[in-house]
Amino acid sequence: MKKIEAIIKPFKFEEVKEALVHAGIQGMTVTDVKGFGRQKGHVEIYRGSEVEVLFVPKIKIEVVVPDSLLYKAVEVILDKAYTGSVGDGKIFIIPVEDAIRIRTKEKSEQAI
Repeated sequence: MKKIEAIIKPFKFEEVKEALVHAGIQGMTVTDVKGFGRQKGHVEIYRGSEVEVLFVPKIKIEVVVPDSLLYKAVEVILDKAYTGSVGDGKIFIIPVEDAIRIRTKEKSEQAI
């Protein structure tokens, strides 16, 4: 099993979510996050003054998938989150040692 953490632009979230569900992903955790990468934020005009916005709003999607769905899920995220602009985001793939569903005590892939 692997955990995929994807940091994407907020306006791409619905498209990515729908494509993941269509690809067979059964659950996800979504968080509003702020951060910066190479672009180091941006400058906006607020009440006539320039204001540096260091932390850019993003959406973090977390899904745990069996190894058999890993690359399908990654391809979906790459395809649907892509704009070609700076700040499209990142995908992190993390090994998951085990998973346990609390209600039924199912383990491993049955728990996800």
